[in-house]
Amino acid sequence: MKMNGAKILIESLKGEGVEIIFGYPGGQVLPIFDALYDADMKFILTRHEQGAAHAADGYARATGKVGVCLATSGPGATNLTTGIANAYMDSIPMIAITGQVKSFLIGNDAFQEADITGVTRSITKHNYLVKDVKDLARTIREAFYIASSGRPGPVLIDIPSDIQQQETEFIWPKEIEIRSYKPTCFGHPGQIKKAAKLIASAKKPLIYAGGGVITSGAYHELRKLTEKLNAPITWTLMGIGCFPATHRLSLGMLGMHGTAYANHATMEADLIIAVGARFDDRVTGRLDKFAPYAKVIHIDIDPTSISKNVRVDIPIVGDAKNILGQLIEDINKLPDTSEWLKTVESWRKRYPLKYHDKKDVIKPQYVVEQIYEVTKGNAVITTEVGQNQMWAAQWYKYDYPRTFISSGGLGTMGFGFPAAMGAKIGMPDKIVFDIAGDGSIQMNIQELATCVCNKINVKVAILNNGYLGMVRQWQELFYKKRYSYTTLANPDFVKLAESYGAAGIRVTKKEDVRKAIEKAISIDNVVFIDFKVEEEENVFPMVPAGEALNRMIEGLA
Repeated sequence: MKMNGAKILIESLKGEGVEIIFGYPGGQVLPIFDALYDADMKFILTRHEQGAAHAADGYARATGKVGVCLATSGPGATNLTTGIANAYMDSIPMIAITGQVKSFLIGNDAFQEADITGVTRSITKHNYLVKDVKDLARTIREAFYIASSGRPGPVLIDIPSDIQQQETEFIWPKEIEIRSYKPTCFGHPGQIKKAAKLIASAKKPLIYAGGGVITSGAYHELRKLTEKLNAPITWTLMGIGCFPATHRLSLGMLGMHGTAYANHATMEADLIIAVGARFDDRVTGRLDKFAPYAKVIHIDIDPTSISKNVRVDIPIVGDAKNILGQLIEDINKLPDTSEWLKTVESWRKRYPLKYHDKKDVIKPQYVVEQIYEVTKGNAVITTEVGQNQMWAAQWYKYDYPRTFISSGGLGTMGFGFPAAMGAKIGMPDKIVFDIAGDGSIQMNIQELATCVCNKINVKVAILNNGYLGMVRQWQELFYKKRYSYTTLANPDFVKLAESYGAAGIRVTKKEDVRKAIEKAISIDNVVFIDFKVEEEENVFPMVPAGEALNRMIEGLA
């Protein structure tokens, strides 16, 4: 059957099981939107292309499926780039489809032309400019395969408007074979046996897990390994939810704002088993002082991540789920961790995660704790970026994967609210909370209209301190309280929410915090809760930039 490029695109997306697209129309995608008019596929019209990219990202993180966003050429495409870069840094499977000026006009500075494949070359796993309609179906098939296999990531497909209109026979490739792209899924048996032998000789083993555990679906294997070794476990921001936070062996997050006991354990361990993590700078602190006594086993599907930042003794390339399963079988002799666990427990008692609570002031940590108590730990939490993000990571206990959705590598303000939209659409039966700062929430606040119009009933807890909180904290600690342009003059968030048709709740007293959360959950609408929190509250512990992990500022928040 012959059909035009726009219809081939829609049929190809159906072939990939796509149920929802986030995006915004424009001149160079009109043929695609005309095809969408009759398509049996849900389209969410966001109010900004960046919102569409973050929503697709949040959908992918919550469901494990590939998120899809769509925008027109020029400014529409460039508005996607922040969301694409965000997905790239956090290894999120996403397809970004952009319109382009007619193929014969490319390079002529035509109206709304931008070289989006050139712009996104460094922030996509791969990208395509489709020059022949006959290549379109195969391109889409390849794009989804690349985005979702190996180390996942965003793939961009740029389609000129004349290609969207040209007709050809629709042939859907049943299988995809890319000669130059062969991800390694199974670890080398010899390396796994070496790892098992090294583990047996360890006296202070520590498991360090990252987002790759969640991507590979290795939640059960990681727990089985941890319990078999009876070893403490810590995780990255992206790894939150990979292991139950309420488990006796869990140390919580490590790194710049990790728990003190996780950081001390990292610095004293004689073996680190790294799974699906990349030793980024927020985790390691000063590299030449990181884990000075530890040998390192590094399990990762991306060979370029191994020994990139930290020297590795036993590299194992492959999928975490497969490798952990084999490693569990190969471990015959177990290390004696009894003394090590006593030492770790002493750190836990000596350096607990804490803050100074007050009767007459709302502490942001208390708000997060109450959200946890009310939801019983069963909500999906998204965050913006900054202090709100760190408090959400520290004070909500995540026992399951895909329940914490946050911008890790890029640190994108404005991510949490549209990501919450995508997560709620992907997990409609879950309570979804965006824990936001009063600065970040305003960066994509226009998506209130998207939520109201589509009945995407997310709840937003705004920790309103009147500052760009994390930047202000650094100015307080390292720049003698010279608060240069970090003080905010905020709108009335309650009235703003109501003007969009959403609900708004203002909370100024500590005794009203829990009631407001319960009320928000009971309201069948989008809800903004404006919590007036302590203005100069800080996130602690904190490892100053360039310091070793055990050189923390421990001050009471």
